[in-house]
Amino acid sequence: MTLIEKWQKAAGKIWIEHGALQYKECVLEDAKPAMPEDAPETCKITPFGELAGTKDGETVIFAFIVYKSREHRDEVNKKVMADPRMQEACDENNMPFDPSRMAYGGFKALVDL
Repeated sequence: MTLIEKWQKAAGKIWIEHGALQYKECVLEDAKPAMPEDAPETCKITPFGELAGTKDGETVIFAFIVYKSREHRDEVNKKVMADPRMQEACDENNMPFDPSRMAYGGFKALVDL
């Protein structure tokens, strides 16, 4: 198991212990998907790797955590950030990735089938 995988599993365990409903970390496996040649021009989209500004040799990880509500998210995140294991994991000398390249935001589901 790589250092990043150990970090991801430890972080996920902490979030779940503090009440997150789901914790997912996904690796980009198709950085340059091909659009069908006959796709309408308005449907041709930017590949995720380009959008993330990745360079040769970089790996894109997309993670998301599911909560009951925004209020629940705030409660869980407060506990997670206060957890000594997370504080240790976020020590700049222990980070297995460049945190300045990490983005964060809260999303509300528009469609949930």
